[in-house]
Amino acid sequence: MAQLLLLHLVAAVVAPLLVRLLSRKAFLVLALVPATAFGWLVSVSTDVRAGQGPTQHISWVPGLGVDLDFRVTTLSWVVGLLVTGVGALVLLYCTWYFGRDDRALWRFSSVFIAFAGAMLGLVLTDNLLVLYVFWELTTVFSYLLIGHNPASSTNRRAAMQALLVTTFGGLAMLIGIIAIGVQHTYSISGFIESPPPLDGVTAAAIVLLLVGALSKSALIPFHFWLPGAMAAPTPVSAYLHAAAMVKAGVYLVALLAPAFAGAPAWYALTVGLGLGTMLLGGWRALRQHDLKLLLAYGTVSQLGFMVSISGVGTRAAGLAALALIVGHALFKSTLFLTVGIIDKSTGTRDLRRLSGLGRRLLPVSIPATLAALSMAGVTPLAGFVAKESALGALVNGIEEARPLPQPYGWLSLAGVVLGSVLTVAYTARFMWGAFASKPGVPPTRLTMPHPGFVAAPLVLGVGSLLVGLTAPIESTFLMPYADLFTTGDAPEPLALWHGLTLPLVLSAVSVVAGALLFIDRERVARLQAGVPDLVDGERIFGRVLRGVDRGAVEATAVTQRGSLPLYVMAILVVFVALPGGAAVLRGTIGPVRIWDSAAQAVVGAIVVAAAILVLFSRRRVTSIMLVGVTGYGAAMTFVLAGAPDLGITQMLVETVALVVFVLVLRRLPTKFTRHPQSPVRSWRLVLGLAVGLGVAAMGLVTTSARTQVPASEGFPVEAYAFGHGRNIVNVALVDIRAWDTMGEVSVLVVAATGIASLIFVRTRNARLSRATAKNLPPTEPNRGTWLHGGRTLRPERRSVIFEVVTRLVFHVMLAASLFLLFAGHNQPGGGFAGGLVAGLALVIRYLAGGRYELDEAAPFDAGLLVGLGLLVVVTSALAPLAFGGTILQTTALDFELPIWGEVHLVTSLFFDAGVYLIVVGMMLDIVRSLGTGIDRHIAEATSDPGAAAAFDAAPAGEPTAAEAAAPAGSEGPAS
Repeated sequence: MAQLLLLHLVAAVVAPLLVRLLSRKAFLVLALVPATAFGWLVSVSTDVRAGQGPTQHISWVPGLGVDLDFRVTTLSWVVGLLVTGVGALVLLYCTWYFGRDDRALWRFSSVFIAFAGAMLGLVLTDNLLVLYVFWELTTVFSYLLIGHNPASSTNRRAAMQALLVTTFGGLAMLIGIIAIGVQHTYSISGFIESPPPLDGVTAAAIVLLLVGALSKSALIPFHFWLPGAMAAPTPVSAYLHAAAMVKAGVYLVALLAPAFAGAPAWYALTVGLGLGTMLLGGWRALRQHDLKLLLAYGTVSQLGFMVSISGVGTRAAGLAALALIVGHALFKSTLFLTVGIIDKSTGTRDLRRLSGLGRRLLPVSIPATLAALSMAGVTPLAGFVAKESALGALVNGIEEARPLPQPYGWLSLAGVVLGSVLTVAYTARFMWGAFASKPGVPPTRLTMPHPGFVAAPLVLGVGSLLVGLTAPIESTFLMPYADLFTTGDAPEPLALWHGLTLPLVLSAVSVVAGALLFIDRERVARLQAGVPDLVDGERIFGRVLRGVDRGAVEATAVTQRGSLPLYVMAILVVFVALPGGAAVLRGTIGPVRIWDSAAQAVVGAIVVAAAILVLFSRRRVTSIMLVGVTGYGAAMTFVLAGAPDLGITQMLVETVALVVFVLVLRRLPTKFTRHPQSPVRSWRLVLGLAVGLGVAAMGLVTTSARTQVPASEGFPVEAYAFGHGRNIVNVALVDIRAWDTMGEVSVLVVAATGIASLIFVRTRNARLSRATAKNLPPTEPNRGTWLHGGRTLRPERRSVIFEVVTRLVFHVMLAASLFLLFAGHNQPGGGFAGGLVAGLALVIRYLAGGRYELDEAAPFDAGLLVGLGLLVVVTSALAPLAFGGTILQTTALDFELPIWGEVHLVTSLFFDAGVYLIVVGMMLDIVRSLGTGIDRHIAEATSDPGAAAAFDAAPAGEPTAAEAAAPAGSEGPAS
């Protein structure tokens, strides 16, 4: 099963390439992926029917109880067949739905196949935490699919609405999942086979899980997002909103029902809200003129029907719920695909403008008619079998007076019958609007669709008929799910004929009443016009969003005053008051050793002296240098304590910090503005002393609070035994605590991207253009040049000695950075330190030759380097899985090279190499933003006022107005 999910992932990755090579025909290839999963599920059908579905276990994070457990049960098998089967057909349909000039097909194809894989993982997993991961993946992918056309405000608004609503429900569900997992187990099969007692925590957790289910399946009060999502392309509507995403909520209710049906608030949230949604969706469908919106509200109605029957919690209701899920997926996907064909063939979905299509579009109208009859519950279609089974389950519940009391049972039955009447009415409205010849409306101009375009709805429509005709066979496959329930008698098998029973009579009454309602549609329309919208979730959602926006604006106006010192002071005050105060008032301090050697005392004295001198310095550069002394002092302390790795890293970080400060100071006054009598100065002095005392107190308290043996005492043995290295610090970073390192490098990537987005408007890479190069002073004949970019600097700002030294040490520094990378596993160094050294080498090139010299030294995009580094990190972390290992597992490879000799290669080196690339890319971003970016600002500020506008309008890499106006060689770090 994991292999099937991996197949979907691979397909999602290669989908853009396939679209580039094959255009729309790539969908034919991609359809093979869900078709393969469908074939595998069919192959295990006998085992599933016998209650012995396949299972798979992959240990992931055992300490957190997160394992990749997969299990095929009757419920997951049925929904999995729908997800994969309908998914394959919809992908085939996409081949003829999209135009050749649709430039977003590469993204659509990738996201669609990824969504199919996430949905398959959701129904196959046997772990609640993993289910949540797939649940949120479907949310994200559906957001991207609904917003397929980002240029459309309607698509953007609909996508954001769906994302916010379903994410809110997902967060509520996550709290419930954690509560159940902590109290009981994360194993789905575990709590189904042995339901936990319904204490207060468990009952609250079930309610939170149902909130997630209701939001996903668009039940009241979350029903409004699904009709808005019809802005998506029709294949998305046919798949996500008929057979996949919205079924996730129904699936979760059906999954929980055998164990938790009858829990507090269960029936109110499932049966009550389900019936209310069924009636509301059906009522609103009757007044829609857009065929797609009509089906959307019909889908809302049907989802309420399925959730209400799934929530009853009896054997008969369980069987009926699965039959409803199957029937709905078949007929609703057929009808959505039919609407797409009509829209593409006629150019409209407005039923008031469509006329006379029934006979001219027989390959479409015939399967649509079968699907519509199934939706209306007419024999011998699948929808009839499912609806009669649902009515029978409610009638049996009333006779047995369980699980609902008889008054509530009769009320539920009446709600289903009334909802079925509305279903028949809007089904008739759909067929009349799509295919009938209307008086006074000329026949609609029609372009005949490609035969392949109608294949998918034809297969699904015929499927509705075949499933209905083979209902007894279907029943044998669905019955194992019904047997999971303990309430109610054994249900009657699904069949087209059970005799003249009350459910059959009620079904016939609903069909006749629905037909009469459609015939009298004009009076119904006038009645609807006079009835106000009592439940307008979209309006409430809009008001809530506006309230949140207004609250955010007001809170920002109060707290965000634009003063960086004020923000820092607020953070420090909270630090002093809370953790600092707790350390002083509640902490205990053990024996304190001032120093281990006299050298430490000397270094400490230097650090203290530098910190004090900062307070009296008036020049910004001097202050920065003194602050740097404190950083280098900390590095020396590490070295004296026997931690050379930490010392090297601290020195490099401090050097980078100094460079950044100096680059920024070019745009600030050289001296501080002094206000000796200002009360703010006194307040800052007091706060600084308080922060220093608080940090000291916390350091003393935390180091004295240890009661257990540190886990790090075992690192020396583990570092060599499992990490295959002698440098404990490096092995801890790339092996023992590699998950932490992945999080840290992700933060670095975000920081680098943030810097780039704040500074760069058009591109993160600006190469020395040909036009600019022509304006540079020529190189003297028969003479080389140390640095090409040095020609851009004015002669009085160049330093030949600096350029020569830079040319000599640059490659040495790069070699040293690579040495730190490769040797770091056994000696001081590592990818982070090596990346900083390489970044400092680029800084030296920039300082010596200006921004054009930096482009000569690093002729590539920093973002590409950062992304490549992150890709290397993630790939090296996942690679062991391909060889039967675990994530981030380290392996040592020993081999001989003819010239080199014996080689000891540790696979974590690739992880470290990714860190190296990320750090170099981050350094390049910093230098290009705070170095070359500020250079450009200075150049623009010294030229005409229109220079900034000209710079924004200039093509990437071309000289700006400021550069063209300035003399050759006018830019550089010294400017």
